[in-house]
Amino acid sequence: MARALRGRGWACVLLARGEERLRATAEELGTEWEVCDVGDRAAVERAAETVVGRHERISLLVNNAGVPGRGGFLKLPPERIDEVTRTNYLGAVWCLRAFLPALEAAAPSDVVNVVSVAGTVATGSGGPYTASKHAQLAFSRSVASELRPRGVRVHTILPGFVETEGFPQRVRFGRALGSLVVGPELVAERLLDAVERDRREVFVPRWYRIAPLAQALAPRLVARVGARGVRPAGD
Repeated sequence: MARALRGRGWACVLLARGEERLRATAEELGTEWEVCDVGDRAAVERAAETVVGRHERISLLVNNAGVPGRGGFLKLPPERIDEVTRTNYLGAVWCLRAFLPALEAAAPSDVVNVVSVAGTVATGSGGPYTASKHAQLAFSRSVASELRPRGVRVHTILPGFVETEGFPQRVRFGRALGSLVVGPELVAERLLDAVERDRREVFVPRWYRIAPLAQALAPRLVARVGARGVRPAGD
């Protein structure tokens, strides 16, 4: 996403908790950067104070941090459930609140919350992750109504399976279902399109729009499919 934004001429400030990769990406793109764990409200407020001290007007905030759960509510350690909730859901809340004055100063401005199709479908195999994304989607929809009159537009991106280092989807699915997995470049492309065309909710790929319809019309089928899960290749 940072590469896509820089390619369109945006001046970016990158935030992440992994300093080594963050620094390397920032140096590659010629951007500013700050180490920040978005699940830590105090850390977010410190980073925002530093960034806004240099940039009083911010035209775009992208909330993209996310960690996998890889387990249900009954098996995951409490600490992992807490981390998933703080990072995937509360991280977006704290970032929006911390950067809101700068976003309003730059109005019209934009906020993009990268949620997940998992925010529209509930199954038992990844309960804590799914719950965090349901909460993030509700948050995104709620603040969209609150902020529109204040000149801040909120966009929600709902990707399906995307191949990243934290989410190695192609290994999970194997060759047979590998076509279900897209690259992060497509998500970045749709994110830019959402901002430029003022689209509120965007599924990536688009055919994932069927997911909330399936949840509403056939919840038992969705539950059965989710309970079966997908085995990694070779299992």
